[in-house]
Amino acid sequence: MPRILIADDEPNIREVISFALDRAGHTTSTARNGAEALQQFRRGPVDLLILDIGMPEMDGLEVCRQIRKTSEVPILFLSARDEEIDRVLGLEIGGDDYVTKPFSARELVARVNVILKRARNGGPKASAMMSHGRVRLDASRHGVWFGDTSVSLTAIEFEILSALMARAEVVFSREQIMAAAYGGSTYVSDRTIDSHIRNLRAKFADAGCGSIIETVHGVGFRLGAAS
Repeated sequence: MPRILIADDEPNIREVISFALDRAGHTTSTARNGAEALQQFRRGPVDLLILDIGMPEMDGLEVCRQIRKTSEVPILFLSARDEEIDRVLGLEIGGDDYVTKPFSARELVARVNVILKRARNGGPKASAMMSHGRVRLDASRHGVWFGDTSVSLTAIEFEILSALMARAEVVFSREQIMAAAYGGSTYVSDRTIDSHIRNLRAKFADAGCGSIIETVHGVGFRLGAAS
């Protein structure tokens, strides 16, 4: 069963999330603050983390920064505020999704299941191996390279790139990218998709690729030259 670590300084939130995920067939553990969450993560294997942004000791964003130094484990953020800066920053430092309090337990479980499915399958729409320009994608290994440089992607970022590479000449609307990354039953905002696109561009730029995704104004996005 998937192992999920829930970190939130509110006991009732931890209890609600644990109960809902346990009923959905997951195994859960909890942490009361960011420092405790990081300690638990380092002690044992975790398949997904749910991190509250506004925790004492160490906030969820800093926990994510520390984890991303060594791991691409999926991370879902929680926040009591629906502020764009939290949303964008959380996704750009490596988060896979974002849920604002108060939230529906059913929606949260659905988002967790989508993220875990993407992480396990490595992209059902992708061929085993795909290449475009200097970019190579291996779905079976969940690996991406620009030339000889490995590019570490979260499960959602990998799914977006898989969809674009599978149909390199197609311009994707935000709705189409949303469906490819999250599945048709889960809604996320346009800003969330834009954050993932920015994150993909930044990661490939760091690897030396300045043209991984192009914006087609008024329509959406398509794969760039990848050169």
